[in-house]
Amino acid sequence: MAGSRLRRLLVPLGRSAAGLIHLLCWSLVTVTRGLRQDGVLLGLGLRQSAALLRRSAVALGRGIVVLAQGLGCFLGRLRRVAAQASQAGVLVANPAGHRGHPGRQGHPDRRGHTVAPRRTPFHRWGRRRTARSGPGAPVLVVASLMVLIVAMLGVEQVTGTSLLPDRIGAGLRPPPRKFPVLAASPPVELEIQALDLRAPVHHVGLAADGTIGVPDAKRAQEAAWYDQGPTPGQYGPAVIVGHVDTTNGPAVFHDLKRLRAGDRIEVDRADRSVAVFEVNAVERFGKERLPVDEVFGDFSRPNLRLITCGGRWVGGATGYADNVVVFASLVQARHP
Repeated sequence: MAGSRLRRLLVPLGRSAAGLIHLLCWSLVTVTRGLRQDGVLLGLGLRQSAALLRRSAVALGRGIVVLAQGLGCFLGRLRRVAAQASQAGVLVANPAGHRGHPGRQGHPDRRGHTVAPRRTPFHRWGRRRTARSGPGAPVLVVASLMVLIVAMLGVEQVTGTSLLPDRIGAGLRPPPRKFPVLAASPPVELEIQALDLRAPVHHVGLAADGTIGVPDAKRAQEAAWYDQGPTPGQYGPAVIVGHVDTTNGPAVFHDLKRLRAGDRIEVDRADRSVAVFEVNAVERFGKERLPVDEVFGDFSRPNLRLITCGGRWVGGATGYADNVVVFASLVQARHP
């Protein structure tokens, strides 16, 4: 019976430990995301950088709170298991069923005198252990090792240098994802066969308000690469924008919303190489609710973002109410 009670406590204890490790990894990834290529927030505008830093700080704060709660729960469960083990040892060392009054601690001898029960060494050890307060040394050692291992994984995420032994790291790291990485070279042309689209690409920078510049209406049939960010094929999200329409009719990205996951986008670059991207998703966001970290903050691999207007027309300086964003990842590179 004592064994089954211990098993019932050990199961949630294991789950708590696994959850604690997951929360530690999540908080470190939140902090280190986007630091793998050319520093923090490479190529983002002032407004995008400030928003991403703000969201990262909020996420980190929440992660610290949840980590503290998870650690407290973990240590609490471990203390309960230790107490349960002590109680189980007392029951084994002092079996019930002896003769005498059920409310007395003892039993009568042959002469009728009450004799105190014999206390085994395990009984005394159990009393001493349950009287202590706070986690024991084994608990602190396990918790310290967990924090150390996860911290080493975080250092590897930032620097690319492993501090863990190969045997340990092999079981903790995700499998490597293979993809090409290209040197910096600006885009000159964009081709999307699924839309029967081929268009030249020019450069835009930051607007006066700190946002990505809008292409000139006279070049509405051209796409525009945001030249303060990565070039297509480098680590991070290369951003190419374009108009959806003008007063004269459809523009270069009029049919962008028709793209589907799996479609290919080819970007010709100035060094005569071609970066081939595969569409992951097509999303529409309100212009005031654009997820800056999701669109501009993924530096885990070479990415591409195609952005245009969408949704309903509201007029004024806003124009269309929404943005259509194509998320794509580099899958192939062709060299001359």
